[in-house]
Amino acid sequence: MSYAIIRNEKYKRENLKGIYKHNERKNKNYSNKNIDKTKSHLNYSLKEATMSYDKLFDKIKDSYHLKGQIKTVSNITCEYIITSDREFFQEIGTEETKRYFQEAYNFVCNYKNLEEKYIMSANVHLDEETPHMHLVFIPVVHTKDKNGNNIDKVACSEFWKGKDSYRELQNAFYTHMIEHGFKLERGQANNSEHVSIETLKKLTGFNEIDNFLKTDFPIPIEVGKVPELISSNYAQKQIIEPSKEENLKLIEQNIYLRRNLSMITEQVKLLDDCEKKNKKLIKENRKLTKENKSLLKDIDLFDRLLSTLQNTVNKLISWISSVFKVTEESLINTFEDETNTFINPMEQLLFEDNNLKEELENAYNDIL
Repeated sequence: MSYAIIRNEKYKRENLKGIYKHNERKNKNYSNKNIDKTKSHLNYSLKEATMSYDKLFDKIKDSYHLKGQIKTVSNITCEYIITSDREFFQEIGTEETKRYFQEAYNFVCNYKNLEEKYIMSANVHLDEETPHMHLVFIPVVHTKDKNGNNIDKVACSEFWKGKDSYRELQNAFYTHMIEHGFKLERGQANNSEHVSIETLKKLTGFNEIDNFLKTDFPIPIEVGKVPELISSNYAQKQIIEPSKEENLKLIEQNIYLRRNLSMITEQVKLLDDCEKKNKKLIKENRKLTKENKSLLKDIDLFDRLLSTLQNTVNKLISWISSVFKVTEESLINTFEDETNTFINPMEQLLFEDNNLKEELENAYNDIL
């Protein structure tokens, strides 16, 4: 018999970009070799994300005036991974598979009175070995403030309050799916684990998991917690068969580490791309700086030439006025009247080009 599987992950803001790219298939390459890109067109959304998860979180929070203190270390979203084993989906067929995920989506909308408006995204992936759904939501609790007013608050710890909260989730999910006609067994898991070993093999693609669980060295699960996998005569490598609970803990850690590795790989690639673009911009900036220096040098030369020419004209006017015994002002006026030319180059330019005059007036007005 197949199992009804629902598993929860909690995420901080810093995780959302990587999760968004994976769930929404925004990457060009994936470290997960189980993804068959030729089948990605079969994927579909029960609720489509209209923007990246971090921006969508902010939009929903502002739109519905969600309360709660959000810190850097706060878990602000959760993600259900909902599935069963591959044989189950092959047996029930395409239409029932769609109904399975739709009923799972309906369950999430109502579980703990979440409401659909707090679901950010729900993607069904059919391009991997086993069909599954990634459902990302904001853990909102409906409570009261200090004044007794009804409020909605982002509070992951309160949403999952109680040591049996995950067990209750799996019980409720199993009951819902059974009531809607799916022949399944409840997932064999305690309060922190939700999936069977065989299903996890299919989800993770880790086909050598049996050999991994039979290694002759202890593998830590959490800091300060090491499973008793090794007998007292460790030197002879006589191994005690690990329990199913210990196996599940190891597998859960494996999934977590593999997923984090995938996100880190994607982030490193993004940083590499940014570095390449930055180097290109630096190179272009150096080129423009060099061209700018050359232009400034040319402008400086033209200014010197113009100044020298103006001084020469002034000296010429002074010399002519002394030779012909006339004032400089009279000489200039006579020259300008008879030749229709201004001695002052700016006045001459304005006389010849009406557009230039308009541009100068606009520039002067802008300065004012």
